[in-house]
Amino acid sequence: MSSPLVPDPLAPVLGGQAFAVLDGGLATELEARGAEIRDSLWSARMLFENPALIRAVHQSYLAAGADIITTASYQATVPGLTRQGISAARAGELIASSATLAQEARAEFLSGAGVARRPLVAGSIGPYGAYLSDGSEYTGDYRLTSRELKAFHRDRLSLLIGAGVDLIGCETIPSLREAEAIVDLLEAMGGFPAWVSFATATEETLADGTPFAPAVASVQQSTSVVAVGVNCLPTARVAPLLERAETGKPLIVYPNAGGEYDAVLKVWRGVPETDAIAGEAERWHSLGARVIGGCCRTGPPTTAALRRLLGPENHEPAP
Repeated sequence: MSSPLVPDPLAPVLGGQAFAVLDGGLATELEARGAEIRDSLWSARMLFENPALIRAVHQSYLAAGADIITTASYQATVPGLTRQGISAARAGELIASSATLAQEARAEFLSGAGVARRPLVAGSIGPYGAYLSDGSEYTGDYRLTSRELKAFHRDRLSLLIGAGVDLIGCETIPSLREAEAIVDLLEAMGGFPAWVSFATATEETLADGTPFAPAVASVQQSTSVVAVGVNCLPTARVAPLLERAETGKPLIVYPNAGGEYDAVLKVWRGVPETDAIAGEAERWHSLGARVIGGCCRTGPPTTAALRRLLGPENHEPAP
């Protein structure tokens, strides 16, 4: 495979600390601030209804200590936005604006006194199942060819890369076929750097039943992939999966805070375990995790707790 045109953006961060702190749940924090996002666009609805709120959430994660913030594009796709009556041209502008909002939040953070780190902006790429908005990213129960998956993901990747994100975050990917389709696109785009984070069903398999270890082994061969791992899973499932991951690349983990997701009503059920991620982070680090954060039902307090684990030398005062 060809060498990437863009250097690994994680390398400078990981050269100075044990692990990089990824932000937490964007939708969770939007809802906590009063946003109504329980429809097919989820957090992407705020791109046109209240973009300032997205920027404010990014700022809160940066102030809490995030090294990486992810754009509000997980569920923002051209077909998904046009389905809501938005023109294709405007849909492209909205997807690109998700990167701009994160970059603006970073610029404001960097203008503060005492800032000693430059956070990264990751362009979020959700799976095809997120577009369906029926919870199928947790099952992988959709039947598309690799060619069809590439056609679906191509525009959003191009828009986010063109908008200047530092890397791509391929999130909650339920099948190896979809992961490989996205990686092929990234390779064709000059080897643009990305992480691939799988959705899983058990301690051994992806959401669609594919064995986890071979899936990791497959995608980690790409020069585009700078980290590989799992997200939006219970914390108890993380360590067994990391133990099965044989890769020379950094591992990335960002679990949810527990509970069950109702894909029909688009709500989480059960009491969140907000302290579990920071409580397990050192163990995950010992198993190779080099990027650690939170997913659904987590917020800036989880980010701050992870930042504290890095010690005072890696915890400058918030601006």
